[in-house]
Amino acid sequence: MIAEEYLSQRRARTVLLAAPRSFCAGVERAIHTVERLLAVSDRPAPIYVRKQIVHNKHVVADLAARGAVFVEDLNEVPRGATVVFSAHGVSPQVREQAVQRGLTVIDACCPLVTKVHSEARRFAARGDTIVLVGHVGHEEVEGTFGEAPENTVVVDSPVQVAALQIPDETPISYLTQTTLSVEETAETIEALRQRFPNLRGPSSADICYASTNRQRAVEEVAERSDLVLVVGSTNSSNSQRMVEVAQRHGTPAHLIDDAEAIDPAWIEPAETIGLSAGASAPSTLVDAVIEALRSWGPITVYEHIVADENVAFAPPTAMRRRP
Repeated sequence: MIAEEYLSQRRARTVLLAAPRSFCAGVERAIHTVERLLAVSDRPAPIYVRKQIVHNKHVVADLAARGAVFVEDLNEVPRGATVVFSAHGVSPQVREQAVQRGLTVIDACCPLVTKVHSEARRFAARGDTIVLVGHVGHEEVEGTFGEAPENTVVVDSPVQVAALQIPDETPISYLTQTTLSVEETAETIEALRQRFPNLRGPSSADICYASTNRQRAVEEVAERSDLVLVVGSTNSSNSQRMVEVAQRHGTPAHLIDDAEAIDPAWIEPAETIGLSAGASAPSTLVDAVIEALRSWGPITVYEHIVADENVAFAPPTAMRRRP
């Protein structure tokens, strides 16, 4: 509910819509996978999903309302049932647990995360110590780390790089989580190169196109805005990084799950409001935010486009065999 004191201060504002925004190809692939499984009319049992299929509470709530059963651990899934692995990927240990429980697995891991897993296996096979740049506890990092736990250390900043205890003669490679800050990750990789001149890395950047494009769009919009709003859930890494990008450029920025999370005190002093959404946030939530902003007066919406995204991923292999 918008307080009377703010409604009485209605005035015209501008909204700069950052583009690209909202769903990326990996998120769409994961959501469509669950939707297709739920749409099978004669399915004999519930469809289980390990963890959140993507990090957005509205997406998860919608799929749960349609019959998907979200679990934290495979022990919660009945033996022989169908389980979907999330877009963030899982470790080999989780895959082995699924085999032992006789589960039918549909792997909705984003292909760009799968690429990082493949690199981890390759680097470990040649005897490298792998420095994985990412956030401890994030599901994507847990999955990648699990590919070579004896060979991998996780860091998230130049400070942690300085504290690494790795013998100079050890061959070292680095990988990164796909949803990190482009700018901060570059600083961490440079710190690694300074400490380990023979450092090797992936043939192409691990931070995905969607994270890169959304951060760049938010950065440019923030330069022209008094306030930036990013639609996304708090456990969404790429959404959090977008907020940080705006803040690093001196613009107040807030992560909101939906229009109801807007604080009127943010809006009142702003004449130009930047608006975007993380790669796991539905575009409908952005539309709802725009409508909510009209409560403070007339708005003019301009779209600021920094890239055209036409990426599409094929369905998981197991889905291609289904009718």
